[in-house]
Amino acid sequence: MKISDFMERHYRHFNAATVVDAAKAYRRLVDDGGLMFMTLAGAMSTAELGISLAEMIRRGKVHAITCTGANLEEDLFNLVAHEHYVRVPHYRELAPADEQALLDRHLNRVTDTCIPEEEAFRRLEQVVLDLWQEADRAGERYFPHQFLYRALRTGRLEEYYEIDARDSWMVAAAEKDLPLFVPGWEDSTLGNIFAARLIEGEISSPSTVRSGIEYMAELADWYTRTSAEHPIGFFQIGGGIAGDFPICVVPMLHQDLRRDEVPLWAYFCQISDSTTSYGSYSGAVPNEKITWGKLGVQTPKFVIESDATIVAPLVFAYVLGD
Repeated sequence: MKISDFMERHYRHFNAATVVDAAKAYRRLVDDGGLMFMTLAGAMSTAELGISLAEMIRRGKVHAITCTGANLEEDLFNLVAHEHYVRVPHYRELAPADEQALLDRHLNRVTDTCIPEEEAFRRLEQVVLDLWQEADRAGERYFPHQFLYRALRTGRLEEYYEIDARDSWMVAAAEKDLPLFVPGWEDSTLGNIFAARLIEGEISSPSTVRSGIEYMAELADWYTRTSAEHPIGFFQIGGGIAGDFPICVVPMLHQDLRRDEVPLWAYFCQISDSTTSYGSYSGAVPNEKITWGKLGVQTPKFVIESDATIVAPLVFAYVLGD
């Protein structure tokens, strides 16, 4: 039985039914010529979402992504250091001394998965620092994702690959030249490294890496041009800046740039574990977004209250017809 057939057979009610409804609407949007904008928060790359997301990108089901700096780099950390990762399935039982022991081994824990500093951070740093310095000397400026695209396209990382490159969503994105937007990139390992090298004088200008404000300007241009030809949906995995930053582009275009002809987002789905009653932006129900000029009354809207590491691959499989 195909995954999509299994879902239709068994996921008939409650939150499970929402998964199917959202997947059907996603498929309908792209089949009818629409495009899907995706956001990645949390630790989706460390969860190896790339195994399913890369295929979505290759098959034209994802057309732009906003992600945190962590998700941008952690897909590549996994690409170059997968065999050195350490899984800690009993992570809930760890005492402070156990955590210190992991640190002493240069293992940085994300829930049940430890990222190896030397093989992941430092391997990528060696390559990206060269690219930063080359751009710095030439007086050139690029976005964070453009430096990583260049690292992939020039083959500078290939000697370190420890997984099938087809399971890396960043490899798929670089091959497609997928538009990426990475707000708050400085809140990431590579962002911290860039700041450290700037402080040490190995890089002369902080503007060598372009900023979040410039990303918003790029997003405004992309959305204006693209929405004139295609309806654009918004598929949000998690919350935080990855989702809040890009969805605001529509009210900015309407209210601050007076581009009243720009359409609203044509679809909205969020996989969320946030609690609305705590005043969470990430947990806000979709209808609240109507009041902010992000979604319309008739926009298809879905909230899947679940674990994105479980649900997102199911939605992707349904959209792909698997």
